[in-house]
Amino acid sequence: MKTKVRIHLADDHQILIDGISTLLQTIPDYEVVGYSLSGATIYDDVTNNKTDILILDISMPEKDGFEVIKEFAEKGFPCKVIILSSYDDLKLIKEIMKLGASGYLTKQCAGENIVEAIEAVSAGEEYFCQYVREKIFNSFTKNNPKLNKSEPIKNSILTERELEIIILISLEYSGKEISEQLFISVNTVETHRKNIMKKLDAKNTISLVKYALKNNLIKQ
Repeated sequence: MKTKVRIHLADDHQILIDGISTLLQTIPDYEVVGYSLSGATIYDDVTNNKTDILILDISMPEKDGFEVIKEFAEKGFPCKVIILSSYDDLKLIKEIMKLGASGYLTKQCAGENIVEAIEAVSAGEEYFCQYVREKIFNSFTKNNPKLNKSEPIKNSILTERELEIIILISLEYSGKEISEQLFISVNTVETHRKNIMKKLDAKNTISLVKYALKNNLIKQ
């Protein structure tokens, strides 16, 4: 029998907790095992109820989400953490991900992305909602003269994240540089790279660059 993913919700608005709980209760594989309206006892709460994933707001009374993440980093993460916040400041997002969060999405994306985020993080991936991902990507590619700013290719066998990775590889970013720019781990970058190579049946980086040029992802 498949074990349910145990989820703890932390937000200072009961109405948001109730809304997410109602949504997650419709999915047999998920179980909401607790919630917090304050950050003060979250570490003990998620440890005691054997939480798998904590969905955490940044703006919390007594101890905010950033302080909670720092506490987790210092004591050891008792579970994976997905940030659900109205804040979209890239500096803040980068700091939170560096501390060890597994995902970040804004509240404007919550309804359509919360289940997708849980699925990704449960599978060991790092997750950003599309709004945050585009903001991160655009922040360092907007002034790159080799990047093609046209509409993305249609019907690609690659995911949006994989297309971003192949663009950066083609622009000669190293794995470490890609991880720093996209706020993901080097291991995640390497996993994406291997998946891209397999999907495209590519033998080397030159093949990836040719794909990027052929599909107008970058300019000559």
